[in-house]
Amino acid sequence: MTAVIAPPALTVANHAAVRRPRMLRDTLTMAWRAMLHIRREPELATDAIFIPVLFTLFFTYLFGGALSGSPREYLRFLLPGTLVLTVLLITVTAGVSLNTDRARGTLDRFRSMPIWQPSVIVGGLIGDMARYVLATCLVLGMGLLMGYRPAGGAGGVALAVALILIFAFSVSWVWTALGLALRSAQAVTVISFAVQLPLTFASNVFVSPATLPGWLRTFVDVNPVSHLVTAERALMAGTWAASQVGWVLLASAALTAVFGPLTMRLYRAGQGGS
Repeated sequence: MTAVIAPPALTVANHAAVRRPRMLRDTLTMAWRAMLHIRREPELATDAIFIPVLFTLFFTYLFGGALSGSPREYLRFLLPGTLVLTVLLITVTAGVSLNTDRARGTLDRFRSMPIWQPSVIVGGLIGDMARYVLATCLVLGMGLLMGYRPAGGAGGVALAVALILIFAFSVSWVWTALGLALRSAQAVTVISFAVQLPLTFASNVFVSPATLPGWLRTFVDVNPVSHLVTAERALMAGTWAASQVGWVLLASAALTAVFGPLTMRLYRAGQGGS
């Protein structure tokens, strides 16, 4: 009796089909993992809760009367800025979480699994978007309770939120690269604040650049955070600052194009500061 043997090419093809990672499934799985971390460890979301509440309340009532005559009047100028400030400050968690996973050996286990390897990073960033959305909702909710009424209505607010989320996603790639390159999560946090605090506070978040001295105004005018805040104010006011929105989208694409491949190269190499 003659045995029937499958053609070698067909066997290899079937094996490859079974082993081929499913990109969408793996990415969504990793995104769900990131969100489960927040549910199991609620303290991970404290920055997304307290920063929006603290900044919106604190700066509105501290500076509102002095700068605009009333807190409510100042809130119309301030809220799009605090939205940007809040979301950008919490993007560092992307790098901190990745650094922590590396220190625990979790990334080594992921590298040995038959999954689409970029899903470990991309899925984690998508999961972090839930924190950004939470912070955004808190800022907007606080603003509405304090009397903020966006002239652009729900449509303008939705476009503004979409724009800040796109930019935050691109900035997160910077911190994931640092999370793999630096030795500790503390180092990622320190460098993040050293970079972000000057960019956010030396911007048009709190005051109009026209009120600043010339040398500082020059920096504020070219500060990427200022461009983002200007775009947010325009969208929430119901106007379309096409040049500012286009600049933000271009900057987002550039950050992702540079730091996305760098992150994946560090991840595949398993360097992580070792």
